[in-house]
Amino acid sequence: MTSALARLLRRGVPAAEDGPTTAPVVPGAEPYYAGSGPLGVLLSHGFSGSPHSMRPWGEHLVRDGFRVAVPRLPGHGTSWQEMNRTRWSDWYACLDRAFTDLQAECEQVFVCGLSMGGGLAIRIAEQHGAAVAGLALVNPSVNSRDPRMKALPVLRHILPSLGGIKGDIALPDAVEGGYDRSALHAAWSVRHLWRDIQAHLDQVDQPLLIFKSVRDKVVDPSSLAMIKKGVRSTDLTVVSLERSYHVATLDYDAELIFTTSSAFFHRLANKERGRVTSQ
Repeated sequence: MTSALARLLRRGVPAAEDGPTTAPVVPGAEPYYAGSGPLGVLLSHGFSGSPHSMRPWGEHLVRDGFRVAVPRLPGHGTSWQEMNRTRWSDWYACLDRAFTDLQAECEQVFVCGLSMGGGLAIRIAEQHGAAVAGLALVNPSVNSRDPRMKALPVLRHILPSLGGIKGDIALPDAVEGGYDRSALHAAWSVRHLWRDIQAHLDQVDQPLLIFKSVRDKVVDPSSLAMIKKGVRSTDLTVVSLERSYHVATLDYDAELIFTTSSAFFHRLANKERGRVTSQ
């Protein structure tokens, strides 16, 4: 047994590990679809989170004239037990369907993501190419140096869950609404998602806007370094968030994220309209 695994096991097993086959959606975790017009934005929440963390961003974009989709990824916003029955391919398939729906309704579609949702957004760009007009990512996760991740292949068969990672927010009284427990079968699946994303980063050449919190306790700097090194985007901007922690979409710098991303999308849309007009 590795020392990392031994440390995790000493944290103990929660009293109740078995959950229902299905669970009701937690109030506030519902998907959000709103807005109209030719410009669409797809937003993805992160691991063990829900649309709650993305809704303020989505509402801002709707006010700025965008058509917005914030799906609830399978196993999220209900119970961690239900999440343990899902895998990254389920989450991606949900996001991919939402992207296809937006694409059918809009002239251009932009994609946003928080944490693992940022990784899923990158995969959308890898798979759909030029159909993705641009990306705006907040503390995107495509890698981890946490040694505990190496224990997951064994640990997930011993402990169904461990203490959750929710609530990394500097703003007092801000609530993320994520799970109190981390579903380990689902967390193990994230490693496979990362490998898939990493293998195809060079397929990403879309304009890319990344917001990175200086004090992020969840995603370490290796993800940003890997993205910057791997993508081929020539229009790439990194904005440092000085006041926010990991869930920056609900933190002090949220308004900066909202206004900067909206201006970024409008700039790209206007550039494309100018290119089409000149032809």
